[in-house]
Amino acid sequence: MNKGIKTILYPVKDMAQATAVFRKLLEVEPYANQPYYVGFKIDDQDIGLVPNNPEAGVTPFFHVDDIKNSLQILLDGGAQIIQNIKNVGNGRLIASAKDKDSNIIGLIQN
Repeated sequence: MNKGIKTILYPVKDMAQATAVFRKLLEVEPYANQPYYVGFKIDDQDIGLVPNNPEAGVTPFFHVDDIKNSLQILLDGGAQIIQNIKNVGNGRLIASAKDKDSNIIGLIQN
């Protein structure tokens, strides 16, 4: 049985800077905050930051209430837009950005 993506790991060069950005983006405090792992829990999904992990992760699409604000948080953290906010039909908006550590972060607003 497929339960969907439950864990997403992002390799980062600057754990403190990345933690600050993700804290604002996700609007939660990390449940784990160690030099080797910073973890955020949203319902049953685990979003983790790991230092300089060479493994590439999945491109997640975060469902957000305010895509413009969420994209701005990423840009303020040093990200660059890959796909600016775009209506893909039925009022659904998408956007994506590449952060300072070259991770791709997708956003969806319904």
